[in-house]
Amino acid sequence: MTEQVELSSIDLRYQAYRIRNQYAEKCLLQSIVENGIRDPLQGIDTKDSRILLNGFKRYRCAKKLSMGIVPYCSLSNDEALGILELLRIANAKSLTILEQARLIDELRSVYGMSNTDIAGVLEKSKAWVSVRTGLLGEMTPYVLDKIMRGIFPAYSWLYAMRQFMRVNSISKEEVENFVRAVAGKGLSTRDIETLAHGYFKGSQNLRQQIISGKVSWALGQMKQSQVSASDCSKLEQAMLRDLEIVQKYMCRIIAKSQDDRHQSPSFYAQSNLLSGGILRNMASFSTAVKACHDQSRQA
Repeated sequence: MTEQVELSSIDLRYQAYRIRNQYAEKCLLQSIVENGIRDPLQGIDTKDSRILLNGFKRYRCAKKLSMGIVPYCSLSNDEALGILELLRIANAKSLTILEQARLIDELRSVYGMSNTDIAGVLEKSKAWVSVRTGLLGEMTPYVLDKIMRGIFPAYSWLYAMRQFMRVNSISKEEVENFVRAVAGKGLSTRDIETLAHGYFKGSQNLRQQIISGKVSWALGQMKQSQVSASDCSKLEQAMLRDLEIVQKYMCRIIAKSQDDRHQSPSFYAQSNLLSGGILRNMASFSTAVKACHDQSRQA
């Protein structure tokens, strides 16, 4: 049931559990100016406080607009049950996998719930819960803080950093050093991925330039090397592009294959056909790549 409550009565203790997005918040602010707050904020009504769980962007926008009263809906009178209810009703759009991970970690560390308990209440598999409990252990507190504050894109960590960690056995401390060098510089996810390739797989000089703060210079050098290749024929350039694409998407598939949000029958039917076709060509593809590698190494 929705009610009107005073903005000042809301407890923000879970604000750091939700990822900030300045662009989305700016768009929401304009929408609230024109139409007001359409969806109520959601939280937990305990004996002593009203704890916000969902609607932090709406809260900050309301505060900027000096709105004293906001629509609010209670999910529960118990903190653990309120978190579980938010996880149950939230879809992939409203809660990212990292936000789910932080809330599940709260249920485990503070309320003593096991993966089996959480999976049972949410009607999810234990694997669904385990994937999320494992995420936080793969990053340092510094990296998690930068992601949650919107300073480093969550997408870049999920689909670029984790790939390097798994495929190249790179430690989370090494990833932290990279994040320290590039976070907060207004880089696109594509630029971050390009820099990551140079940092983790390029020369020591390039890595040192990135660490020392010369990110724009390093990015320019890498982009120039990608487009120049003036001593290569068109046929050779095409082959290099194909190899780059294969490497890129192999890493993406390795990371995305463990995302259990892929659940629709249509997805399974089509992925089965595509993966079957890939597996049938895997042996000959592996032979061709090894031959290419051996030939280029000898040259």
